[in-house]
Amino acid sequence: MKLPISLVIITKNEESHIQQCIDSATFASEVIVVDSGSSDKTCEIAQSAGAHVLKKEWMGFCQQKNWAVTQSKYDWVLCLDADERVSDELKEEIIEKFNSLDPNVLYRLPRVSYYLGEWIWHGGWYPDFQGRLFNKKNFQWSQDSIHEKVIGNSQQAHFLNSLEHFVFDNLEDHTLTNLRYSYLLANRDEEQNKKFYKLNLFVKPFIKFIECYFIKQGFRDGVAGYIIAKQAAHSIFLRLARRYENKLLKNEEKNNL
Repeated sequence: MKLPISLVIITKNEESHIQQCIDSATFASEVIVVDSGSSDKTCEIAQSAGAHVLKKEWMGFCQQKNWAVTQSKYDWVLCLDADERVSDELKEEIIEKFNSLDPNVLYRLPRVSYYLGEWIWHGGWYPDFQGRLFNKKNFQWSQDSIHEKVIGNSQQAHFLNSLEHFVFDNLEDHTLTNLRYSYLLANRDEEQNKKFYKLNLFVKPFIKFIECYFIKQGFRDGVAGYIIAKQAAHSIFLRLARRYENKLLKNEEKNNL
């Protein structure tokens, strides 16, 4: 069954994911893939899967996603990342509820992540609600430089069934992503003039591990849950270490004037 929904995906080098992502949302009448310079077979695979592929130089997450949405034919859009898939249960729920959807409501989907051979249900990773199904007349992506979200009318509703997220390819991918995002967050902290305390370098990573592993019960996800908690603590450490490094660099610049 086809619905008047545009599936919108932004990509770069996602040949290992894009086919499964598109195939999971067969109810969408249109698939828009906006690619920002893939060097692999992402575009060819997407076209073979029935997508309308557009190429656009990278503008940043929110700008890229907003531009992609403007290219869609239908007012209702489902925005997915290439490493996400609509579960069979969520697919049935969307089809069942579509005719009763309110264009003034942002629909948020619970997201479950697959990592190190396990579905992760604890440690703060689930339900990880994501606002992804909306009417483009009333909603758009925010202008945040990182962790962008859909904004517009304040009304929200939640679906019951999960979006599946194949979050990291391996430990190296996880670590490099943490490094990249922690630096972006540190720079955003600087821009927002958030205070930095050296003591936090010692305290906050430890608190983050306790939060993820014990308070949010990451231990229930076995070894994967432990690694996730350690990685979360390390990400906080990197963010704060970057703040400290920035402070030293600024002091050095002042002394050289």
